[in-house]
Amino acid sequence: MALISYRVDLEQPHKHYYQITLTIPTPAAVQELSLPSWIPGSYLLREFARHLSGLRASQGSRELGVEQLDKSRWQVRCSGRSALVLHYRIYAFDNSVRTAFLDAQRGFFNGSSLLLKVHGREAEPQQLSLGELPARWAVATTLPQTAAGEFQAANYDELLDHPFELGEFWQGEFEAGGVRHRFVLSGALPSFDGERLLRDSQKICESQIAMWHGPASKRSERPPFAEYLFMLNAVDEGYGGLEHGASTALIAPRRNLPRQGQAELSDGYVQLLGLISHEYFHAWNVKRLKPAEFARLDYERENYTELLWFFEGFTSYYDDLTLVRCGLIDEARYLKLLATTLSGVLATPGRQVQSLAQASFDAWTKYYRPDENTPNATISYYGKGALLALATDLSLRSAASPGPGAEAPSSLDALMRGLWQRSQGGPISEADILALLADLAGPEMAEELRAWVHGTADLPLPLLLERFGVQWQSDKATVAQRLGLRVNESALAGVQIKQVLAGSLAQEAGLSAGDELLGCNGWRLRRLDDVLLSLAATQTRLEFLLARDQRLLSIGLDLPATGGLQAAATGAAVLLSPAEKPALRVSHLRRAWLAG
Repeated sequence: MALISYRVDLEQPHKHYYQITLTIPTPAAVQELSLPSWIPGSYLLREFARHLSGLRASQGSRELGVEQLDKSRWQVRCSGRSALVLHYRIYAFDNSVRTAFLDAQRGFFNGSSLLLKVHGREAEPQQLSLGELPARWAVATTLPQTAAGEFQAANYDELLDHPFELGEFWQGEFEAGGVRHRFVLSGALPSFDGERLLRDSQKICESQIAMWHGPASKRSERPPFAEYLFMLNAVDEGYGGLEHGASTALIAPRRNLPRQGQAELSDGYVQLLGLISHEYFHAWNVKRLKPAEFARLDYERENYTELLWFFEGFTSYYDDLTLVRCGLIDEARYLKLLATTLSGVLATPGRQVQSLAQASFDAWTKYYRPDENTPNATISYYGKGALLALATDLSLRSAASPGPGAEAPSSLDALMRGLWQRSQGGPISEADILALLADLAGPEMAEELRAWVHGTADLPLPLLLERFGVQWQSDKATVAQRLGLRVNESALAGVQIKQVLAGSLAQEAGLSAGDELLGCNGWRLRRLDDVLLSLAATQTRLEFLLARDQRLLSIGLDLPATGGLQAAATGAAVLLSPAEKPALRVSHLRRAWLAG
């Protein structure tokens, strides 16, 4: 039986075009086609059809007209049942994990950016073949291969869930949970330490497999994929990842890669390991265990859910937690990472405006389109969602308050595994989460989680962390934090306001995003702390000279009558540290939490 088939040719890679040939056996009399407008895992309509051009159709030697129906749909009126062949080009120069890229050194694509959907035939097997590649180029993908350069998917959804990496790349592999894991890396410097990256990634994978399926000695099931592929694109600047069922596409600065002979664990490398951990966790949490609304995806329009706090936020909790559990970072470093997340959320006034459920639903219009007012009106379902996971985990773990050797209390691990088992690794709803939580810890805990998700109150994390022997302190606030500003500062360019936070001294005075602060009380400004701390010690009013849209303005700011700038409301960073000589029960709780 002839299959729907796509041939992908590299048409002069340095011009950044893929040439696609789509062959449809026995087409409909009026055959409709469309290109996705978004890619699962990145909740923004990216309108991939804007990069498509030159679409033409034929049956045998007969050219057919192509009618465009809207921004991403077309139809062709066919004559008879002979194969319909379509040719088109895709411009590919987005060096990200979401779309497609092609130049003389490297190629990468997601099917959602290149492959038209054949309406009415989505459930059929689909074939993809690659044309001739440049000399020494290789191919990496998890799409099942049927012959050299030929691949086959069970249906259109599966076709889109297997990105392709093309080029001359470094590669290595390891085994975790009895499954082969491959790593391909483009753009690394010669000093890159591949063996260390493989070794550390293996630890991450083994730890997460154990979290989902139990330790190897008691494991009754394998990971839910036959193989797994990490595709990492090392660049000068860039960061992110996108999950797939059996692979992930990653992008990170090449300076963050481990270097040969480098013993220390740099902050950049820890960030990369956290990214690897995050995307790997998604192979369970969102690719299989998923919102009920995502059971059947519509690629042409927004797919709304209120559950991204769970699927992205809880994944964000586990990414760094995995690093300490598998021994890649120590307890102090983990608490430092956790404090960074806390600081970011608490410095965002939008947390008191938008609930996590609302933030999830609004991802399509707000999260991926930030502006100068974003911190005042929204909250990140990644950051606050991770803190919600922390609050849930600590609440569950402290409920029974066991001593050494006692039966372990419940935990977020138990909740995640229970959801996986009850849904058989499939779609779930908020009601499913709350029902299992009620079974684990009682209806009061379920109601508390519901209130945290749909309300805007701060989470009770200081108290919860104290129960685990973690001390909470506030760092000294900067001048920008006391004024309620987020700024860019440099000795050459001066001080540029990026954002003005709601309810702050700066907002009340009338400062705005985009203002360039030139001076204050007769002094030139290069960095806020250099001058304003001194001025505020003796002055009750700050007179700013600023440039706004090429005009010079003077704006006054009155300091609090008591305490001056030091008394101003702050967004000071949080500092977390282990308590010295905690009680034995507390020490046991903390070890159980961080060890898993």
